[in-house]
Amino acid sequence: MSKDYPVFTEEMKKTHTILLPMMLPIHFTLLRKILEQSGYRAEVLTNDGPNIIEEGLRYVHNDTCYPALLVIGQFIDALKSGKYDPDKTALMITQTGGGCRASNYIFLLRKALKRSGFSQVPVISLNAQKLDDSPGFKITISLGLKFVYAVLAGDFLMHISNQCRPYEVEKGATDRLVQTWINHLITAWDGKKMIGLRHLKSSFKKMLSDFDSIPKTGEKKPRVGIVGEIYVKYAPMGNNHLEEFLLSEGVEVVLFGLLDFCQYCLSNESVDRKLYGGKFKSSLLSKIGYRVILSLQRMMNRLITRHGVFWAPNDFNKTRKLAERYIGRGVKMGEGWLLTVEMAELIEKGVNNVICTQPFGCLPNHIAGKGMMNTIKAHHPEANLVAIDYDSGASIVNQQNRIKLMLANIKRTEEMTVSKETEKVISTKGLSM
Repeated sequence: MSKDYPVFTEEMKKTHTILLPMMLPIHFTLLRKILEQSGYRAEVLTNDGPNIIEEGLRYVHNDTCYPALLVIGQFIDALKSGKYDPDKTALMITQTGGGCRASNYIFLLRKALKRSGFSQVPVISLNAQKLDDSPGFKITISLGLKFVYAVLAGDFLMHISNQCRPYEVEKGATDRLVQTWINHLITAWDGKKMIGLRHLKSSFKKMLSDFDSIPKTGEKKPRVGIVGEIYVKYAPMGNNHLEEFLLSEGVEVVLFGLLDFCQYCLSNESVDRKLYGGKFKSSLLSKIGYRVILSLQRMMNRLITRHGVFWAPNDFNKTRKLAERYIGRGVKMGEGWLLTVEMAELIEKGVNNVICTQPFGCLPNHIAGKGMMNTIKAHHPEANLVAIDYDSGASIVNQQNRIKLMLANIKRTEEMTVSKETEKVISTKGLSM
């Protein structure tokens, strides 16, 4: 049966440039280079601005998920820019197999391409479940493992740099070092079918020393965690450059890595089999993949802990166990139980201030995110939580004002803490006299 849309063929691998939407700048830069080293032409899109939303609204219904609107708008805007030859361009998008954004955007994108006059542009599905066929793009064991290592390295760089950027004496020093290490990893991986774990561990140790050596102010700033729907949590365009705004307000940003989401998806296979039945082979492969990624994450955390300067995130087994206190693991639409647990995990790590980023009208996020805040506060009265909706019609000023109100609560809490400690000291001195 012939398909009514173009397919990325083996011949296209030589002639077509693959465009990827921007979500995580560090991670996607590494992923793009891995694609290029595997013989593909690839580019991560950086176009931004109000025109992206306008293009999205032209071809996606405004009731559709906001991340879908942005991703599709970014693709269409790029194709219309004249920078790319539509006859020699392909688009790549992820599919996880879930019932939410990560599986269904591809159909909206193909419909938008037809309506915008780019029906000849093929769309490649990046997935591990054979959800969509692209003969010219195959995830081999070597390529898959390189992707995992790239995500691990991206998480490491993101996690460590976030602990340096707010305190750097010379503005931009952290970002320059991040770029230096991206270039180093890309050069070291070039021409290799497999990436050695020993090299990765050695690189991580050197990274820790390099970032530790960045001159810092020594001051202590409040930490604010960001959770939410995966696109608006990570993508600067999706959350109106939230990280930059928080840095300008004098706080340290805390984000959990992309590996957590990968492990969440893999662990859900076991839950599916237990609750609803399912294929043994699929469950077994997911367990193997989960254990491989967990071992890599633990290696990363051990190196951070042994270095002794930066704090390390939990390994995902602890994250899974934490879910039992708050929400059932059968809640897995979208970010599901992971969203609830990330808020709780941040608070248990001493990050009491958390922003939950959610697309307006995203039912899974409103249930597992905003809808679970009272439950979390019942366990942690000290929690300072705020849910921020992101949508094409949302006001940036209103979003920032709500965040500023949250930051004002941080300052008020700190002042109250200092006041109580002062009263305690005065009281103690009075008794001793």
